[in-house]
Amino acid sequence: MPEAQQLSQEAHDRLAAELEDLTTRGRIDIARKIEAARELGDLSENGDYHAAKEEQGKMEGRILHLEAILEKAEIVEVADGDPDVVATGMVVSVVYDGDDEPERMLVGSIEEQRDDVLVVSPGSPLGEALLGSSVGDSVSFEAPGGTLAVEVVAIER
Repeated sequence: MPEAQQLSQEAHDRLAAELEDLTTRGRIDIARKIEAARELGDLSENGDYHAAKEEQGKMEGRILHLEAILEKAEIVEVADGDPDVVATGMVVSVVYDGDDEPERMLVGSIEEQRDDVLVVSPGSPLGEALLGSSVGDSVSFEAPGGTLAVEVVAIER
């Protein structure tokens, strides 16, 4: 069982809606695909049947994953903390030493992922270094290639 995962209310609701969709519409759709493929005859050489069964397996795996996350999810309200200090659920812009371009990243669960930002886990070396920092702070963390440093240039809710 995974340990508690901190999620925003928005991410929790999105994951709960995905789970509901997969356990209702998703399962019905897959059952229809499997039944249609069975009607085609010999299952041993039926590509449609094997593809539908594989899709079913992936979907059931995602359902189990979502159930485990939601069962132990801890809802975190970003608004509760100091808006000038990095906390879980915030988007942080950092500049790596020797770089000019800032990178935007969300400090949180991969389930919080959005298209416009990278996600860094609060339990990762970079995530741990960023937590509690403020704009203008320079933090260091251990990476596989050695110690890296970043400067926090912006914090967004």
